[in-house]
Amino acid sequence: MKIFELLKICDTLKHLKRTGWVKNNIDEPETVASHMYRMAVLAMALDGQIPGIDASRCVRMALVHDIGEAIVGDITPHCGISEENKHALEAKAMQQIATFVPEDVGTDWVTLWREYEQQSTEEAKVVYHLDKFDMIAQAFDYEQKYGIDLHEFFTSTVGKLKMEPFVSWDTELRAKRAEWIQQKK
Repeated sequence: MKIFELLKICDTLKHLKRTGWVKNNIDEPETVASHMYRMAVLAMALDGQIPGIDASRCVRMALVHDIGEAIVGDITPHCGISEENKHALEAKAMQQIATFVPEDVGTDWVTLWREYEQQSTEEAKVVYHLDKFDMIAQAFDYEQKYGIDLHEFFTSTVGKLKMEPFVSWDTELRAKRAEWIQQKK
């Protein structure tokens, strides 16, 4: 195991600010690691809540779905890099990171990442939903904290959350946001 290379990846993720928040001038934006951590905690909370879902697999997937960003950065649709190129860069980064851990662990991480990217399992779909929901929950937190409008994050996720409990969470979050906006007027 290449412990120091793995620690460097983790350290980079702990300090890599998420691009969307940086572009919106958030004073203290969340990092990629904090985003993955919150997703993993939410995945743990789903244990037994979605029939047929392996929550432990969702936790592991949440913790590796953005790990390649330690090497390639947090690439968003506004960065001018095609989706295909982004995927290729992240795939190469995942292969490199996989060499830092025992072979069976690295193979598992790459498999989990591919599953997520391809949305090929129910667990991957759950983690995708966690990713989108976490983003809008964070956007609402920042709107309240800084008194700013981050509607583009909400607009970008309209109709993307299609499974429970995410549909209900999305509905509740949007209602809370609408009420907050109304109270500000």
